[in-house]
Formats: sequence, structure tokens, C-alpha cells
Amino acid sequence: MTSSSSAKYECKVRIDDFVLSSILSNPEKSLVGSIDNGTSSSRFLLITNTGKILSTAQVEYEQCFPSSSPYQVGSCAGWHEHDPFDIWDSVAICIVKTVEELSKHGLDLSAEPNASRIKAVGITNQRETTVAWNDRTGRVYYNAIVWDDTRTAATADTIMRENKQSDLDSKDALRSKTGLPIASYFAATKVRWLIDNISQLQCDLNSTEEQEHVRFGTMDTWILYQLTGYTRSILETENNERLAHIGGEFKTDVSNASRWLFMNLETTDWDESLVKAVCQGSACWKKNSSGTIPLSALPKIVPSADYTIGCIHGIPSSDEGKAVLKNVIVGSILGDQQAALFGQTCFVPGTAKCTYGTGLFLMMNTGVKPMPSTQGLLTTVAYQVGKRRIGSEESDTSPPVYALEGSVAFSGSTINWLRDRLDLIKSAAETEALALTVASNDNMYLVPAFSGLFAPHWRPDARGCMVGLTASHSKAHIVPREVFDAMTRDSNVELQEMRVDGGATANRFMMQFQADILDTPVVRPEYLETTAWGAGLAAGLAVGVWSGLEEIGKMWRPDVTWQPKMVKEERNRCWKGWNKAVERSLGWIEEDDD
Repeated sequence: MTSSSSAKYECKVRIDDFVLSSILSNPEKSLVGSIDNGTSSSRFLLITNTGKILSTAQVEYEQCFPSSSPYQVGSCAGWHEHDPFDIWDSVAICIVKTVEELSKHGLDLSAEPNASRIKAVGITNQRETTVAWNDRTGRVYYNAIVWDDTRTAATADTIMRENKQSDLDSKDALRSKTGLPIASYFAATKVRWLIDNISQLQCDLNSTEEQEHVRFGTMDTWILYQLTGYTRSILETENNERLAHIGGEFKTDVSNASRWLFMNLETTDWDESLVKAVCQGSACWKKNSSGTIPLSALPKIVPSADYTIGCIHGIPSSDEGKAVLKNVIVGSILGDQQAALFGQTCFVPGTAKCTYGTGLFLMMNTGVKPMPSTQGLLTTVAYQVGKRRIGSEESDTSPPVYALEGSVAFSGSTINWLRDRLDLIKSAAETEALALTVASNDNMYLVPAFSGLFAPHWRPDARGCMVGLTASHSKAHIVPREVFDAMTRDSNVELQEMRVDGGATANRFMMQFQADILDTPVVRPEYLETTAWGAGLAAGLAVGVWSGLEEIGKMWRPDVTWQPKMVKEERNRCWKGWNKAVERSLGWIEEDDD
């Protein structure tokens, strides 16, 4: 492993020497790149045309948790923001440092003949995290509001009241078109908060001329815009202000667009009636304005894998005059969980994966028709294969593939909380060793509802709790089957196995417990970087590196399988106790507490 740093960022680059050797000895070997923007870091992978990972680079960036704000009376507990330029810088540094480190090892990807080995780059991203900027001035209106930010819980309540229908639970007022409940999780509630609170954004939206330059985007759109745009002239900046690039592609894919509350699942396009339902009630609109945001402020929706998404303008390297990835095609965009589904090669209806990251995300392919959920799950777009370039031929666009998803806000981040806030453990790895020192949980349960409960409850009033404690408990007892059960009831499919990925899958105790509580085999693949791997595979598919999904499917290989061992009686006892604990977590936040 080699490590590099640039200014305030440290970039860790890892190179697989065996894979590198095979590339250097074979000039015909091609590569695809994958940008993976997560909640706490960005990564860049290079993947060979045989599916091997050549290199990984990672940069962590600052998390902003405001303690006070001019937009909030009282505490800002639960607010979570990112500086969008931190995100862009972290991506750019990962890419540049990867190329620099590989050059030191004999593979110079900044110049021919090796530069043309990189056939395409894919983008995968933390979904729902939302930023707004002006493409004329380049100014960002406000920090990006992160997907797990709780400030928009009140915004979601307001939207529910404005769209109340007597025959529906208010949170489901838009579900028939979007597949989603009205909740703080989704991008549209963040858009509404921005237009309710940011004065310059309000001014621009109420201006006939300026509203055409307003841009809202999730992180995939922001990264694509920066990758494909041009750096502004130094004359355009004031006081060293950071400005967005100019002339970039303003697009998102169907998987990310399906997480806004603005996209119609059937048409896979923005629906003006949904935009109005969310935005029209804002007090920011002047009498002579349109009373809602224009559709031009939303990115064009494109297929997830498509060779026409855009071309990278080139990222300046430390070698003066050289630009990295210049003219390389952006071949894919996928939301992180959809990219993991793609990387787990869940291409057949009924196949499913579970990702253990900051949160926990269970997703199942349901085929080419959206499947409404009656169990509190999300109906979403999994992916869509668009135009593919195969030699001199171009393929037709395929129909979108849909999925059911269950989302849990806190999973891996709960371990971080035990380590950083309670100081109960020194490292995440310690949890496995501690858990193995006790025979059972002794009826003690931790419900990590730190920002409310997501699927299948959708209860923003819930808060974390630890119940069933006795004097005999120790930290060794602290380590959701309900999402799994809801998915089985919605789909009428008994899953044959659960494919898993994410950092927490290194914890063997937890994976065995998942197999036990689900009564289903849990399978971990050879590569745990499934999200980035999936985006890279989709990009390569778009430009003909792989002939189709069948060829991609053959590259997926299992590593470890955990078979269920728990007896039925113990499983039922754990399940009953968990449900009682969840009940105790509800109703902690009253309207007056906001």
C-alpha cells in the first residue's frame, strides 16, 4: 500500500501487484474506472476487463454537524451537511493519486499508449444528499444536505399536511406515483427546505431570467457536472470563493431520480404534479412567479448504463500541463445501493442483497414492473441499461428494472457510536470478540433509532433506546429481521440466499447471526467493494467491455457462506424481544419538541 496526501486530504492508494503485473505484460488488457462517493469518503477503483480490481484509492472528508444556525431557533441536533467542494476535491484527488502511484509502478495512464486502456468511468453515490447551485455564477447556495439529516422531518410533516387525502395515511399521499412515503430521507424534502430558507435561492427562483440557471442535484449530478465541465476563469472569482465548473452535463440516472419524490415510476420522468405537491406550498413564492421550481432546475434523467452520458473534460494533475482521464466516457451512474445490487449480479427477479455500511440497505430485484409495497418498503428503480456501444453497433435502450428496498438509517454508524461516543470499544473489530464471550443477548436489545426509524415503520418520532438491561449485562451484550419479512410478504418470494457486502461483513459473528435470525444462507462475495465494482461493471457494459449481463454474472464469485444454525424457539424469542424493544422506541419526539 502506498499513501499520498494533498493539502488537507490524505489519500490512501492500494495496488494489487499481481493484477498490475498481468496488465503490464498484456497491452490488450483494458480498464474501467469507478467513482464511489459515500457518506464519509470518496473512492476510485480501476477494474480490469476480467473483473479484477487493480487499485483502490480513498479520501475521507469532513462531516459538518452544525450546532447552531440562523435558519433554526434552538438546537441543530440531527443536522448533517457536506461541503460540495470537499466532495469534488476528494473525488479528483483519488483519481489523480491513483494515476500518479500507478505511474511510479510502471503504468502511466496519463499518456498514450496506456491512457486509452481506460474505456469508461462509472459513478455511484450516496443517494438523496442534495445540493443547489447557479450554473451561470457558479455559486453554491448552501452546503449539501446529507441523506440522514433530520431537519427535514418538519418539512416532511408540512408537505403531508399540504397533501392530506382523507382516504390515505398522509405519508402515503404521493406513494402511488413515486413508490415512496413522504419522509425526511428523500431529496425533495431537502429541496423544499432550501427554497423555504435560503434567500438568494428564493430570489433567483422568483426571477424569470435567473430561475433558468438554478440547479438542484444529488451527488451523482454534482460529480458528473464537475467532471464534464470547465474550470472558470480566475477573473470570475471573488475573495478566493470556490465556484462550480461551467458547461458540465446536468444529468442523473433513473435509480437516483427515483429517490426524490419528483419522479413518476411508470414514466421514469419528472412529474410536474409531484414537484408542485412538494414545492407549491412554500411561502417563498412571489405573486407573479410560477409558484414552483421549473423542471429545468432538475437534471435530465438518463439510463444507468449508457455511453452517451458524457465525457470527462480532464482533471489537472500535479505534472503541469497534463490532464487525467481526458475524453474518457462516463458510462454509468447508479445510486450506491442499486450499484451494490448490480455488483452482486442480482439480475434475476427475486435475487437480493444487503449492504452494511453507514446504514443497512436490503434490496430485491422485482423485474420490469414496479411492485407496490403494502409493508412499508420502498418501490424504486434498480437500474436501466441504455444505449451500449458494441464495436460499430449501438444497442437499443432496455426497460428499467425495479426493486423493493428496506432502509435502516444506522448500522455501521452504530458501531462508530459505541466507539466514539460511549467509548465502550476501541475498534469496530472488537465487537466480534466481545460478542463471542457471551452465550446470548439475555433479553437486552439496542434499537439505534438515532434519527427515527426508516423501513418498514417510517417513524421520525422514534429515538434510540436500550431495553431489558439488568445488573448482569456488560458491554459484550451490545451488538432487523422485520425488513426481510416485509420484503417476503410484498414479493411472495422466499429468498434462497442473501448476498451481503459492506465493511461489517468482515464480522463473522454478525453474519452468522444474520443467517440465524433470517433462517436463510448469507453469502459474502470475493470482492467486498461491491458498490464501486457494480458501477464499474455498468460503465464497462455501456462501452462494450462486456457483452452483456450474462458475462458480468460469471465474474461474481462467492467467498464465504453462513448457514443458519439457530433453533426455531431461540429465533422466535429474539424476534419477539426485538419487536417489544421497537415499541419502546416510538413516540419520543413530540411536535412541540422541534
